[in-house]
Amino acid sequence: MSSIDLEKFSRYSRPGPRYTSYPTALEFSDSFKYESYIKYLENNTNKLSLYVHLPFCRSACYFCGCNVVFTSKEEKLSRYVEYLKKEIDILASHLDTSKEVIQFHFGGGTPTFYSAHELDTIVSYIRSKFPNWSGDAEISCEIDPRFFNEEQMQVFRKHSFNRISFGVQDFDPRVQQEIHRIQPYELTKAAVDLARKYGIESINIDLIYGLPYQTFESFKKSLELTATLDPDRLAVFNYAHVPWLKKTMRKFDETTLPSPDVKLRIFSHTIEFFESHGYRMVGMDHFAKPEDELFAAIEKGELHRNFQGYTTKGGATLVGIGLTSIGEGERYYAQNTKDMAEYEAAIDNGRLPFERGIELSDDDLIRKSVIMELMANFSVDIKRVEAQFGIDFRSYFADALSALDEFVQSDLVTIDADHIRVSPTGTLLIRNISMPFDAYMGKYGTSKKSFSKTV
Repeated sequence: MSSIDLEKFSRYSRPGPRYTSYPTALEFSDSFKYESYIKYLENNTNKLSLYVHLPFCRSACYFCGCNVVFTSKEEKLSRYVEYLKKEIDILASHLDTSKEVIQFHFGGGTPTFYSAHELDTIVSYIRSKFPNWSGDAEISCEIDPRFFNEEQMQVFRKHSFNRISFGVQDFDPRVQQEIHRIQPYELTKAAVDLARKYGIESINIDLIYGLPYQTFESFKKSLELTATLDPDRLAVFNYAHVPWLKKTMRKFDETTLPSPDVKLRIFSHTIEFFESHGYRMVGMDHFAKPEDELFAAIEKGELHRNFQGYTTKGGATLVGIGLTSIGEGERYYAQNTKDMAEYEAAIDNGRLPFERGIELSDDDLIRKSVIMELMANFSVDIKRVEAQFGIDFRSYFADALSALDEFVQSDLVTIDADHIRVSPTGTLLIRNISMPFDAYMGKYGTSKKSFSKTV
């Protein structure tokens, strides 16, 4: 990566989406009706990707932006398992469950807050209702190393899990204390070793930069410790500071957060560090070893981005199961309620716990295609978009191309007749470069309480 003008880049720090979806979740509303969602499920002809949300945590990690429920009561966990079963039954009455399952993911919360027996119960029940799993299905789970044991790992092996993602965030003791997540390196190494012992094919580690008390030097040490674990993939996220949405983030003294130029320096070094250790960058914030299937997908133009990150399993209907889960079809997003009482009440009434979503217009589909291609591949094949959607790219996106001119002038983006390409340095600003194609950004103006900062 070429040397960058950190001061210049830090001026690009503004609120902007991460584009795990387009349109973003801020556009979801109750104007997308339950009956429309059910009709989409009933007419689905695609393969399936299943996401199951297990929302419980014992205590708060103050940086976390996920929808979680804090509890130490076992009865709450077991009650939720029973409601998950009922929700799956209702789903099975509206969805052709014989369609091939090509992806399954446990997210949270802390999925391994559940006992091995409960995890086995959930996966076994899902498999009984969705019996047709692909031989190369991606079967994964997010794991907090502080809550992980061999009995749980045995359940994962029984059900052919092949990817595990460990949350680390940072190894620095002071940072860990401030974010309320004490997790020594030795604990994480033991968890990674356990997964390897049971033959997990792909181990991912999540790191976050931009946390309180992080410095360039402290994060360098965390990177060095992470490298000794030899993960197959890494996700290195820019901390999303949204205290107006997450009360726990208000505990942070904002003067202890690293400045945009320090964050850029950290991430620029992160890219150089992992590339020097044999990894390649994937999309905005992921790294993988060159032999990873992600790179074969990139070469074929088949890499996809969704709420679980980057994946080779595109073209499937994502079905969200559990509290606050989000599903995605070709022309819609659908989100379950975030309120446990409402979740249970809906299921007790024989309805899916659907709360809101959005039906995609033709314009949404075109823009989604462009934004997601930028986010996944740092480029757009203009001719492909024109052929797929029957548009003249330059006239359709005249405003966006004009807005990209400042990035072109700075040698961060090149545009020719066939492609838009982002330079290696420009990838640090991929969210900013994608935003001109977003038809919804204008209504947010300079609002600071819409999205996290891009830098």
